[in-house]
Amino acid sequence: MRRTLLFTGDVNLMNVTDPRVPFGRIARVLRRADVLFGNFECCLYEPAARRSLTDEGFYATRAAGAALTRAGFHIVGNANNVNYGGEAIVSSLRELDRLGVAHVGAGVNRERARAPAFIACRGMRFGFVQRTSVYWPTNHEAGERSAGVAVIRGHTAYQLPLHKTRPEIPPANRPGVPPVIVTWADPAYLAEFCKDVAALARRADIAVASHHWGLHQEVLEYMTEIAHAAIDGGADIVIGHGPHYPLAVEIYRGKPVFYGLGSFSFHTGHGGRKHGDWVGMLARVVLENRKIARVAFRFVRHNDRNETVLSPMKRERAALADIAARSARYGTRISVEGDEAVCRGAGRR
Repeated sequence: MRRTLLFTGDVNLMNVTDPRVPFGRIARVLRRADVLFGNFECCLYEPAARRSLTDEGFYATRAAGAALTRAGFHIVGNANNVNYGGEAIVSSLRELDRLGVAHVGAGVNRERARAPAFIACRGMRFGFVQRTSVYWPTNHEAGERSAGVAVIRGHTAYQLPLHKTRPEIPPANRPGVPPVIVTWADPAYLAEFCKDVAALARRADIAVASHHWGLHQEVLEYMTEIAHAAIDGGADIVIGHGPHYPLAVEIYRGKPVFYGLGSFSFHTGHGGRKHGDWVGMLARVVLENRKIARVAFRFVRHNDRNETVLSPMKRERAALADIAARSARYGTRISVEGDEAVCRGAGRR
């Protein structure tokens, strides 16, 4: 039996007044999925008093949340840098419950934020966990008794390149040689995450690990470390998001890692600024008899009305070439079949 999973990038419904608009032109495609997951980068919350645009937290009206159900989202992730503020998070989760949209990655306390979510579909059980490594240092990580998001803390170090690492970088005997930036996941947080993934894999036919991470278009070391640890621990699919750019795709041990799907519905950003002409990815994973048979993606963009639209592959040659080049570093080959880019690992044709 064939089953199809769709994964979207960041969904932000700020300033949406008509829930029919954001996904009206793509809903038919989305609703064909057996399971549809997206990273929900806002809270369905209306504060009692006016807020400064410099305050953290992206807030959308409760009415805007209906866009999720109209599009057919089964589950969304909430572990990210703009699901911020205990009251806002709790309010948003309650509204998602009212809408019947499952959620993962945030909660009224650490235990609930880290808890998995499950979707049952056509005889299979799909399990999800989500973490973020991009979050605010105060009152954001869920605590023992406080609402927040589930996290894996990341670390950064700046090393002087004593050994020549790249042809274009001169030896370290020259003043001004730039440092090598090194990142890694906090060992204690990563160990707890691996336990959670292993427990999820025992309870689900397909286990999905989602993560909010990244900086610009590069895949940093801690991202690969977390992704590989998730699959080594039992995850079948890893979905990344956060930098608002399409990132590389890796097939690790036969399992797909989408390091970044970019934006999917994102009209208003920090400071109330309008986001530009971004390109995002709609990832599709097809299962045949409970095994991954196809890993692919299509491109999406949005227009001035904040409608997400599919973008034909022939118009996205530059974006495809960039993703293909970045993915090749991981042994992934990408070929075009119609308007879909199919991803295969080394040794697969």
